[in-house]
Amino acid sequence: MATFVLVPGFWLGAWAWREATGELRRRGHEVYPLTLTGVAERAHLAGPEVSLETHTRDITALVETEELHDVILVGHSGGGMPVTQAADRLPDRLARVVYVDSGPLPDGVAQFDTNPPEEQKRLRRLIGDGHLLPPPAWNPADAPENLAGLDESALALLRRRSTPQPLRAATDAVRRTGGRQVPTALVACTLPVEMARTMIAEGHPFFAGLAGAELHGLPTGHWPMLSEPKALADVLDTIAAG
Repeated sequence: MATFVLVPGFWLGAWAWREATGELRRRGHEVYPLTLTGVAERAHLAGPEVSLETHTRDITALVETEELHDVILVGHSGGGMPVTQAADRLPDRLARVVYVDSGPLPDGVAQFDTNPPEEQKRLRRLIGDGHLLPPPAWNPADAPENLAGLDESALALLRRRSTPQPLRAATDAVRRTGGRQVPTALVACTLPVEMARTMIAEGHPFFAGLAGAELHGLPTGHWPMLSEPKALADVLDTIAAG
């Protein structure tokens, strides 16, 4: 039996992990899906002060308060950033860090920085003077690769339950101490696993932190906990067994 902490990506809460959580618990694992501050049922806490540091403390507080050890810490998409910082602070509590269609950004890089300049400008116009990043329209025509595998029921769920994301979770840079590294794994969904392997070998800045990682391919869209929850649980179960 393993202990999992599941951190969702932008706009989602613990609810997004429901089916994967059930699958993992049926296999005997202890599972803690987490809603970060300012999102989903905690959307009322989404003030301008909510930051990447806030979300990092959400994770470390859960691990410490629940007195968890040998944790497999899973970060999906934008959840990979607070997961990276939390792993940096809790290496003795973690068995492995798993990035689901995500990765450990280099020190000093923010998620917002990974967008092309024109996309950054578009988002800035959309946000204006606000402190929240609106969710997408969840329209498959706008993002066919990212939304691959999601049926109408899943898309309706995303439209109904996704909430704006605290902006500083995207614009604050990741800060790493360079301390002891926890073993990592990557679940590649929108990127073929062989391409990820090549980018790691070439030292691509967004993949260099996965050197030596255990790599798993799960071909689907960017939200596998909704498009392929059982297959995602299968991969996480395999990682736990390894």
